[in-house]
Amino acid sequence: MTEEIKIFGTTAEKGRWIFVALGLTINLCLGSVYSWSVFRKPLEQLFSAGATESGLPYMFFLAFFAILMPIAGGPLDKYGPRVITILGGVTVGFGWILASFTSSMTMLAVSYGIIAGGGVGITYGGPIAVSTKWFPDKKGLAVGLTLVGFGLSPFITAPLARMFIDSYGPLQTFGIFGAVFLVLIVLLAIPLRFPSAEWKPAGWAPSKAAITTVDMDTSKMLKTPTFYGLWLCYTIGTLSGLMAIGISSPVGQEIIKLAPQTAAITVSIFAIFNGIGRPIFGWLTDRLTPRHSAVISFVIIFLASIGMLNAGETKIVLYLLCFCCFWLCLGGWLAIAPTSTAIFFGTKHYGKNYGIMFTAYGAGAILGGLISGRIRDIFGSYIYTFYPTAVLAVIGIVIAILLLKSSKKDADIIN
Repeated sequence: MTEEIKIFGTTAEKGRWIFVALGLTINLCLGSVYSWSVFRKPLEQLFSAGATESGLPYMFFLAFFAILMPIAGGPLDKYGPRVITILGGVTVGFGWILASFTSSMTMLAVSYGIIAGGGVGITYGGPIAVSTKWFPDKKGLAVGLTLVGFGLSPFITAPLARMFIDSYGPLQTFGIFGAVFLVLIVLLAIPLRFPSAEWKPAGWAPSKAAITTVDMDTSKMLKTPTFYGLWLCYTIGTLSGLMAIGISSPVGQEIIKLAPQTAAITVSIFAIFNGIGRPIFGWLTDRLTPRHSAVISFVIIFLASIGMLNAGETKIVLYLLCFCCFWLCLGGWLAIAPTSTAIFFGTKHYGKNYGIMFTAYGAGAILGGLISGRIRDIFGSYIYTFYPTAVLAVIGIVIAILLLKSSKKDADIIN
Protein backbone atom coordinates (compact mmCIF):
# COMPACT_ATOMS: atom_id res chain seq x y z
CA MET A 1 0.00 0.00 0.00
CA THR A 2 1.32 3.46 -0.92
CA GLU A 3 2.38 5.56 2.05
CA GLU A 4 0.00 8.49 2.64
CA ILE A 5 2.12 11.58 3.25
CA LYS A 6 1.82 15.32 2.89
CA ILE A 7 4.35 17.76 1.45
CA PHE A 8 3.95 21.48 2.20
CA GLY A 9 0.34 20.85 3.24
CA THR A 10 -0.72 19.07 0.05
CA THR A 11 -0.57 15.57 -1.41
CA ALA A 12 2.84 14.11 -2.17
CA GLU A 13 2.03 13.92 -5.89
CA LYS A 14 1.48 17.69 -5.99
CA GLY A 15 3.89 18.78 -3.28
CA ARG A 16 6.87 16.97 -4.77
CA TRP A 17 6.99 19.57 -7.56
CA ILE A 18 8.03 22.12 -4.93
CA PHE A 19 11.24 20.14 -4.47
CA VAL A 20 11.89 20.61 -8.19
CA ALA A 21 11.37 24.39 -7.82
CA LEU A 22 13.72 24.53 -4.82
CA GLY A 23 16.37 22.54 -6.69
CA LEU A 24 15.98 24.74 -9.76
CA THR A 25 16.59 27.89 -7.69
CA ILE A 26 19.61 26.39 -5.90
CA ASN A 27 21.02 25.53 -9.30
CA LEU A 28 20.57 29.14 -10.46
CA CYS A 29 23.22 29.99 -7.85
CA LEU A 30 25.49 27.04 -8.61
CA GLY A 31 25.40 27.59 -12.38
CA SER A 32 26.94 31.06 -12.17
CA VAL A 33 30.24 29.38 -13.12
CA TYR A 34 28.91 29.43 -16.69
CA SER A 35 29.21 33.22 -16.59
CA TRP A 36 33.00 32.90 -16.25
CA SER A 37 33.66 34.16 -19.77
CA VAL A 38 32.27 37.57 -18.68
CA PHE A 39 34.93 37.76 -15.93
CA ARG A 40 37.73 36.49 -18.16
CA LYS A 41 38.80 39.61 -20.10
CA PRO A 42 38.62 41.98 -17.07
CA LEU A 43 40.70 39.52 -15.02
CA GLU A 44 43.26 39.15 -17.83
CA GLN A 45 43.65 42.93 -17.81
CA LEU A 46 43.74 43.16 -14.01
CA PHE A 47 46.38 40.45 -13.56
CA SER A 48 48.15 40.79 -16.96
CA ALA A 49 47.34 37.13 -17.71
CA GLY A 50 47.18 35.09 -20.91
CA ALA A 51 44.33 32.89 -22.14
CA THR A 52 45.68 29.68 -20.57
CA GLU A 53 46.21 31.34 -17.17
CA SER A 54 42.81 33.05 -17.17
CA GLY A 55 41.19 29.69 -17.82
CA LEU A 56 42.72 28.09 -14.70
CA PRO A 57 40.14 29.27 -12.11
CA TYR A 58 37.31 28.06 -14.39
CA MET A 59 39.07 24.75 -15.00
CA PHE A 60 39.83 24.22 -11.29
CA PHE A 61 36.24 25.12 -10.39
CA LEU A 62 34.82 22.49 -12.74
CA ALA A 63 37.45 19.90 -11.79
CA PHE A 64 36.85 20.21 -8.03
CA PHE A 65 33.13 20.34 -8.69
CA ALA A 66 33.53 16.88 -10.22
CA ILE A 67 35.99 15.59 -7.59
CA LEU A 68 33.71 16.45 -4.66
CA MET A 69 30.60 14.95 -6.28
CA PRO A 70 31.55 11.28 -5.67
CA ILE A 71 32.96 12.11 -2.23
CA ALA A 72 29.66 13.75 -1.25
CA GLY A 73 27.60 10.88 -2.70
CA GLY A 74 28.05 8.54 0.30
CA PRO A 75 27.29 11.20 2.96
CA LEU A 76 24.30 12.33 0.88
CA ASP A 77 22.75 8.86 1.09
CA LYS A 78 23.62 8.66 4.82
CA TYR A 79 22.78 12.12 6.16
CA GLY A 80 20.20 13.27 3.63
CA PRO A 81 20.01 16.23 1.22
CA ARG A 82 19.34 18.99 3.77
CA VAL A 83 22.58 18.66 5.74
CA ILE A 84 24.80 18.13 2.70
CA THR A 85 23.24 20.95 0.68
CA ILE A 86 23.62 23.44 3.56
CA LEU A 87 27.26 22.41 4.03
CA GLY A 88 27.88 22.85 0.31
CA GLY A 89 26.10 26.20 0.19
CA VAL A 90 28.26 27.62 2.98
CA THR A 91 31.39 26.42 1.15
CA VAL A 92 30.24 27.93 -2.15
CA GLY A 93 29.57 31.32 -0.59
CA PHE A 94 32.85 31.32 1.34
CA GLY A 95 34.83 30.52 -1.83
CA TRP A 96 33.25 33.36 -3.82
CA ILE A 97 33.74 35.82 -0.96
CA LEU A 98 37.37 34.76 -0.50
CA ALA A 99 37.91 35.29 -4.24
CA SER A 100 37.17 39.01 -3.73
CA PHE A 101 40.39 39.32 -1.68
CA THR A 102 42.73 37.67 -4.19
CA SER A 103 45.68 39.37 -5.88
CA SER A 104 46.61 36.84 -8.56
CA MET A 105 45.19 34.16 -10.84
CA THR A 106 46.83 31.53 -8.64
CA MET A 107 44.97 32.74 -5.54
CA LEU A 108 41.79 32.95 -7.59
CA ALA A 109 42.27 29.35 -8.72
CA VAL A 110 42.38 28.33 -5.03
CA SER A 111 39.50 30.45 -3.69
CA TYR A 112 37.10 30.48 -6.63
CA GLY A 113 38.33 27.28 -8.27
CA ILE A 114 39.06 24.81 -5.48
CA ILE A 115 36.89 26.11 -2.61
CA ALA A 116 33.82 27.43 -4.45
CA GLY A 117 34.03 24.66 -7.06
CA GLY A 118 34.32 22.03 -4.33
CA GLY A 119 31.29 23.57 -2.61
CA VAL A 120 29.26 23.20 -5.79
CA GLY A 121 30.36 19.55 -5.95
CA ILE A 122 29.04 19.01 -2.41
CA THR A 123 25.76 20.82 -3.13
CA TYR A 124 24.97 19.65 -6.65
CA GLY A 125 23.94 16.05 -5.99
CA GLY A 126 21.35 16.85 -3.31
CA PRO A 127 18.59 18.44 -5.43
CA ILE A 128 19.17 15.89 -8.23
CA ALA A 129 18.83 12.94 -5.84
CA VAL A 130 15.70 14.48 -4.29
CA SER A 131 14.04 14.79 -7.72
CA THR A 132 15.14 11.30 -8.78
CA LYS A 133 13.69 9.66 -5.66
CA TRP A 134 10.43 11.64 -5.61
CA PHE A 135 9.80 11.07 -9.35
CA PRO A 136 10.31 7.38 -10.17
CA ASP A 137 7.65 7.87 -12.84
CA LYS A 138 9.26 10.93 -14.50
CA LYS A 139 12.99 10.73 -13.73
CA GLY A 140 14.26 12.44 -16.87
CA LEU A 141 11.72 15.27 -16.82
CA ALA A 142 12.12 15.97 -13.08
CA VAL A 143 15.92 15.91 -13.20
CA GLY A 144 15.92 18.05 -16.34
CA LEU A 145 13.67 20.67 -14.76
CA THR A 146 15.72 20.69 -11.55
CA LEU A 147 18.84 21.35 -13.58
CA VAL A 148 17.23 24.07 -15.71
CA GLY A 149 18.43 26.52 -13.09
CA PHE A 150 22.07 25.56 -13.56
CA GLY A 151 21.80 26.05 -17.30
CA LEU A 152 19.74 29.24 -17.14
CA SER A 153 21.95 30.81 -14.49
CA PRO A 154 24.04 32.89 -16.97
CA PHE A 155 20.80 34.38 -18.32
CA ILE A 156 20.61 36.19 -14.98
CA THR A 157 24.17 36.16 -13.66
CA ALA A 158 26.05 37.13 -16.86
CA PRO A 159 24.40 40.56 -17.32
CA LEU A 160 24.47 41.13 -13.54
CA ALA A 161 28.17 40.27 -13.46
CA ARG A 162 28.82 42.62 -16.38
CA MET A 163 26.95 45.43 -14.62
CA PHE A 164 28.76 44.90 -11.30
CA ILE A 165 32.16 44.54 -13.00
CA ASP A 166 31.62 47.85 -14.80
CA SER A 167 30.65 49.53 -11.50
CA TYR A 168 32.86 47.82 -8.91
CA GLY A 169 35.40 45.66 -10.75
CA PRO A 170 35.62 41.86 -11.00
CA LEU A 171 36.92 41.19 -7.47
CA GLN A 172 34.18 43.01 -5.58
CA THR A 173 31.66 41.31 -7.85
CA PHE A 174 32.87 37.95 -6.52
CA GLY A 175 32.12 39.14 -2.98
CA ILE A 176 28.61 40.36 -3.82
CA PHE A 177 27.71 37.11 -5.56
CA GLY A 178 29.19 35.01 -2.75
CA ALA A 179 27.14 36.68 0.00
CA VAL A 180 23.90 36.25 -1.97
CA PHE A 181 24.62 32.61 -2.84
CA LEU A 182 25.44 31.66 0.75
CA VAL A 183 22.14 33.00 2.12
CA LEU A 184 19.95 31.68 -0.69
CA ILE A 185 21.32 28.12 -0.83
CA VAL A 186 21.15 27.62 2.95
CA LEU A 187 17.54 28.84 3.15
CA LEU A 188 16.39 26.81 0.13
CA ALA A 189 18.07 23.64 1.43
CA ILE A 190 16.11 23.51 4.69
CA PRO A 191 12.93 21.81 3.26
CA LEU A 192 14.81 19.16 1.22
CA ARG A 193 14.22 15.49 2.13
CA PHE A 194 13.91 12.03 0.58
CA PRO A 195 10.73 9.93 0.49
CA SER A 196 10.66 6.63 2.36
CA ALA A 197 11.90 3.59 0.44
CA GLU A 198 8.31 2.28 0.17
CA TRP A 199 6.74 5.45 -1.25
CA LYS A 200 5.57 5.63 -4.84
CA PRO A 201 3.16 7.96 -6.68
CA ALA A 202 -0.50 7.03 -6.27
CA GLY A 203 -1.77 4.94 -9.16
CA TRP A 204 1.70 4.44 -10.62
CA ALA A 205 3.25 1.06 -11.29
CA PRO A 206 6.78 0.53 -12.61
CA SER A 207 7.01 -0.27 -16.32
CA LYS A 208 8.42 -3.58 -17.50
CA ALA A 209 11.73 -1.82 -18.25
CA ALA A 210 11.86 -0.33 -14.75
CA ILE A 211 11.11 -3.72 -13.16
CA THR A 212 14.01 -5.32 -15.02
CA THR A 213 16.41 -2.52 -14.02
CA VAL A 214 19.05 -3.87 -11.66
CA ASP A 215 19.99 -1.91 -8.54
CA MET A 216 23.78 -2.11 -8.68
CA ASP A 217 26.17 -0.85 -6.06
CA THR A 218 29.24 1.07 -7.19
CA SER A 219 31.57 -1.96 -7.29
CA LYS A 220 29.21 -3.83 -9.63
CA MET A 221 28.57 -0.75 -11.76
CA LEU A 222 32.31 -0.36 -12.34
CA LYS A 223 32.47 -3.87 -13.80
CA THR A 224 30.03 -3.11 -16.61
CA PRO A 225 30.89 -1.98 -20.16
CA THR A 226 27.88 0.33 -19.97
CA PHE A 227 29.47 2.40 -17.21
CA TYR A 228 32.60 3.05 -19.27
CA GLY A 229 30.57 3.78 -22.40
CA LEU A 230 28.40 6.31 -20.55
CA TRP A 231 31.44 7.80 -18.79
CA LEU A 232 33.28 8.34 -22.09
CA CYS A 233 30.21 9.80 -23.78
CA TYR A 234 29.64 12.11 -20.80
CA THR A 235 33.29 13.23 -20.96
CA ILE A 236 33.07 14.03 -24.67
CA GLY A 237 29.74 15.84 -24.32
CA THR A 238 30.90 17.99 -21.42
CA LEU A 239 34.35 18.63 -22.92
CA SER A 240 32.79 20.17 -26.04
CA GLY A 241 30.15 22.08 -24.12
CA LEU A 242 32.35 23.40 -21.32
CA MET A 243 35.05 24.41 -23.78
CA ALA A 244 32.48 26.42 -25.74
CA ILE A 245 31.01 27.98 -22.61
CA GLY A 246 34.42 29.04 -21.30
CA ILE A 247 35.24 30.90 -24.51
CA SER A 248 31.78 32.15 -25.59
CA SER A 249 32.40 35.82 -24.84
CA PRO A 250 36.05 35.92 -26.09
CA VAL A 251 35.06 34.17 -29.34
CA GLY A 252 32.28 36.69 -29.87
CA GLN A 253 34.68 39.58 -29.31
CA GLU A 254 37.76 38.25 -31.14
CA ILE A 255 36.29 36.34 -34.09
CA ILE A 256 32.84 37.88 -34.64
CA LYS A 257 34.02 41.35 -33.45
CA LEU A 258 31.22 41.96 -30.97
CA ALA A 259 31.46 44.64 -28.29
CA PRO A 260 32.02 43.31 -24.73
CA GLN A 261 28.51 44.31 -23.63
CA THR A 262 26.99 42.60 -26.67
CA ALA A 263 29.07 39.47 -26.06
CA ALA A 264 27.74 39.36 -22.47
CA ILE A 265 24.19 39.54 -23.82
CA THR A 266 24.86 36.59 -26.14
CA VAL A 267 25.96 34.55 -23.11
CA SER A 268 22.51 35.20 -21.62
CA ILE A 269 20.89 33.98 -24.84
CA PHE A 270 23.04 30.84 -24.86
CA ALA A 271 22.07 30.20 -21.24
CA ILE A 272 18.43 29.79 -22.29
CA PHE A 273 19.44 26.89 -24.53
CA ASN A 274 21.62 25.39 -21.83
CA GLY A 275 18.60 25.49 -19.55
CA ILE A 276 16.03 24.05 -21.95
CA GLY A 277 18.50 21.38 -23.07
CA ARG A 278 18.06 19.64 -19.72
CA PRO A 279 14.30 18.94 -19.78
CA ILE A 280 14.40 18.32 -23.54
CA PHE A 281 17.12 15.68 -23.37
CA GLY A 282 15.75 14.34 -20.08
CA TRP A 283 12.43 13.81 -21.82
CA LEU A 284 14.14 12.26 -24.85
CA THR A 285 16.06 9.86 -22.60
CA ASP A 286 12.77 8.83 -20.94
CA ARG A 287 10.92 8.44 -24.25
CA LEU A 288 13.68 7.00 -26.43
CA THR A 289 16.79 5.47 -24.85
CA PRO A 290 20.07 6.83 -23.44
CA ARG A 291 21.77 5.59 -26.61
CA HIS A 292 19.51 7.51 -28.98
CA SER A 293 19.56 10.73 -26.96
CA ALA A 294 23.38 10.54 -26.82
CA VAL A 295 23.67 10.10 -30.59
CA ILE A 296 21.31 13.04 -31.22
CA SER A 297 23.47 15.29 -29.02
CA PHE A 298 26.70 14.29 -30.76
CA VAL A 299 25.23 14.92 -34.21
CA ILE A 300 24.28 18.45 -33.07
CA ILE A 301 27.79 19.03 -31.64
CA PHE A 302 29.37 17.88 -34.90
CA LEU A 303 27.22 20.21 -37.01
CA ALA A 304 27.89 23.15 -34.65
CA SER A 305 31.65 22.50 -34.86
CA ILE A 306 31.58 22.51 -38.67
CA GLY A 307 29.54 25.70 -38.56
CA MET A 308 32.07 27.49 -36.33
CA LEU A 309 34.94 26.45 -38.59
CA ASN A 310 33.22 28.61 -41.22
CA ALA A 311 32.51 31.53 -38.89
CA GLY A 312 34.14 34.94 -39.06
CA GLU A 313 33.51 38.66 -38.75
CA THR A 314 29.89 39.68 -39.53
CA LYS A 315 28.67 36.05 -39.34
CA ILE A 316 26.72 36.80 -36.18
CA VAL A 317 23.77 34.51 -36.96
CA LEU A 318 26.06 31.53 -37.58
CA TYR A 319 27.91 32.21 -34.32
CA LEU A 320 24.65 32.47 -32.36
CA LEU A 321 23.25 29.30 -33.92
CA CYS A 322 26.38 27.22 -33.30
CA PHE A 323 26.93 28.33 -29.72
CA CYS A 324 23.24 27.84 -28.91
CA CYS A 325 23.75 24.25 -30.07
CA PHE A 326 26.88 23.78 -27.91
CA TRP A 327 25.13 25.12 -24.83
CA LEU A 328 21.98 23.08 -25.60
CA CYS A 329 23.99 19.85 -25.75
CA LEU A 330 25.93 20.58 -22.58
CA GLY A 331 22.62 21.08 -20.81
CA GLY A 332 21.44 17.91 -22.49
CA TRP A 333 24.32 15.83 -21.10
CA LEU A 334 23.65 17.09 -17.60
CA ALA A 335 20.23 15.44 -17.94
CA ILE A 336 21.18 12.42 -20.07
CA ALA A 337 23.92 11.25 -17.68
CA PRO A 338 22.01 11.36 -14.36
CA THR A 339 18.87 9.91 -15.94
CA SER A 340 20.86 7.17 -17.68
CA THR A 341 22.67 6.32 -14.44
CA ALA A 342 19.30 5.69 -12.78
CA ILE A 343 17.99 3.76 -15.80
CA PHE A 344 21.05 1.52 -16.13
CA PHE A 345 22.03 1.04 -12.48
CA GLY A 346 18.89 1.77 -10.42
CA THR A 347 18.19 4.33 -7.67
CA LYS A 348 19.12 2.42 -4.51
CA HIS A 349 22.79 3.50 -4.66
CA TYR A 350 22.15 6.52 -6.87
CA GLY A 351 23.98 9.19 -4.83
CA LYS A 352 27.30 7.38 -4.89
CA ASN A 353 26.89 5.92 -8.40
CA TYR A 354 26.14 9.25 -10.03
CA GLY A 355 28.94 10.84 -8.02
CA ILE A 356 31.37 8.41 -9.66
CA MET A 357 29.79 8.98 -13.08
CA PHE A 358 30.13 12.73 -12.59
CA THR A 359 33.93 12.49 -12.61
CA ALA A 360 33.48 12.49 -16.40
CA TYR A 361 32.37 16.12 -16.07
CA GLY A 362 35.65 16.92 -14.32
CA ALA A 363 37.65 15.15 -17.01
CA GLY A 364 35.80 17.12 -19.68
CA ALA A 365 36.38 20.38 -17.80
CA ILE A 366 40.13 19.83 -17.44
CA LEU A 367 40.66 18.65 -21.02
CA GLY A 368 38.40 21.34 -22.47
CA GLY A 369 40.10 24.13 -20.52
CA LEU A 370 43.60 22.98 -21.43
CA ILE A 371 42.80 22.39 -25.10
CA SER A 372 41.07 25.73 -25.70
CA GLY A 373 43.68 27.75 -23.78
CA ARG A 374 46.69 26.10 -25.43
CA ILE A 375 45.17 26.35 -28.91
CA ARG A 376 44.48 30.08 -28.40
CA ASP A 377 48.00 30.74 -27.10
CA ILE A 378 49.73 28.68 -29.82
CA PHE A 379 47.67 29.55 -32.91
CA GLY A 380 46.42 32.99 -31.85
CA SER A 381 42.72 32.16 -32.39
CA TYR A 382 39.99 30.15 -30.73
CA ILE A 383 38.65 29.05 -34.13
CA TYR A 384 40.93 26.01 -34.16
CA THR A 385 39.29 24.57 -31.04
CA PHE A 386 36.40 23.38 -33.19
CA TYR A 387 38.46 20.77 -35.05
CA PRO A 388 38.82 18.55 -31.94
CA THR A 389 35.15 19.01 -30.99
CA ALA A 390 34.09 17.77 -34.45
CA VAL A 391 36.33 14.69 -34.25
CA LEU A 392 35.25 13.89 -30.69
CA ALA A 393 31.57 14.09 -31.66
CA VAL A 394 32.11 11.34 -34.25
CA ILE A 395 33.93 9.21 -31.65
CA GLY A 396 31.05 9.79 -29.23
CA ILE A 397 28.50 8.49 -31.75
CA VAL A 398 30.50 5.27 -32.18
CA ILE A 399 30.89 4.74 -28.43
CA ALA A 400 27.19 5.36 -27.78
CA ILE A 401 26.11 2.85 -30.41
CA LEU A 402 28.50 0.16 -29.21
CA LEU A 403 28.42 0.48 -25.41
CA LEU A 404 25.21 2.05 -24.12
CA LYS A 405 23.35 -1.17 -23.34
CA SER A 406 20.80 -2.19 -20.73
CA SER A 407 21.83 -3.00 -17.17
CA LYS A 408 20.10 -6.38 -17.50
CA LYS A 409 22.76 -7.46 -20.01
CA ASP A 410 25.45 -6.06 -17.72
CA ALA A 411 24.01 -7.97 -14.79
CA ASP A 412 24.15 -11.17 -16.81
CA ILE A 413 27.81 -10.46 -17.59
CA ILE A 414 28.64 -9.86 -13.90
CA ASN A 415 26.76 -12.93 -12.75
